[in-house]
Amino acid sequence: MIVTTFPRTVRVIEHTLIPLKDGTKLAARIWLPDDAEQNPVPAILEYLPYRKRDGTYERDALTYPYLAGHGYAGVRVDIRGCGESNGLLFDEYAKQEQDDGVEVIAWLAAQPWCSGVVGMMGVSWGGFNGLQIAARRPPALKAIVTICSTDDRYADDVHYMGGTLLTADGLEWASFFFGSMCLPPDPILVGDSWRAMWLERLANVPPSRPADRLPARDAALVGLLAQGRRYRRDG
Repeated sequence: MIVTTFPRTVRVIEHTLIPLKDGTKLAARIWLPDDAEQNPVPAILEYLPYRKRDGTYERDALTYPYLAGHGYAGVRVDIRGCGESNGLLFDEYAKQEQDDGVEVIAWLAAQPWCSGVVGMMGVSWGGFNGLQIAARRPPALKAIVTICSTDDRYADDVHYMGGTLLTADGLEWASFFFGSMCLPPDPILVGDSWRAMWLERLANVPPSRPADRLPARDAALVGLLAQGRRYRRDG
């Protein structure tokens, strides 16, 4: 059963831009209690590369009205270089992604409809960056809900398990994400700049192969193993 009646009336800001210090603007879709300007509420952020306009649109339309109807601001933000957000995405969970997330949290806390308190939630990518941003301790971030995620991406992850690359997922996920990164922003939302944004993305689509990002500790281990083999040969 889909719940459509809530304690508080809900309104939606279908598309807004969150300005960052370097001039980049991140695209957001926001659900609010109708009286949030008069009675500010905590904000719950989900921060993903999966395109709020089409990739998670239907899912978001079920999740966020429930949050707003129960007294929260539900905020779905596209990561830099994804959807209708400016800039370029070069990797998963990069420091730039975390830096931007810290700025987004500060922006949310400063809005007139927000009580100054922010939480994060997410499954997989949103779970990972929730952990990573929480480790940065932005002052307004008070809680996270992190699902299907880990603080050790190379021991217990969708790409690696026990330090071993999971090749089946690597191919499936890489194919999906490569296709998603090649999609244009919506011209209805971004206007005439959509084509220039799209072409810039196409020229800078990052590799989506986890094997390209061998962790430093694994690289060191490979070196030690190679050294051990030399010792055995020489002995």
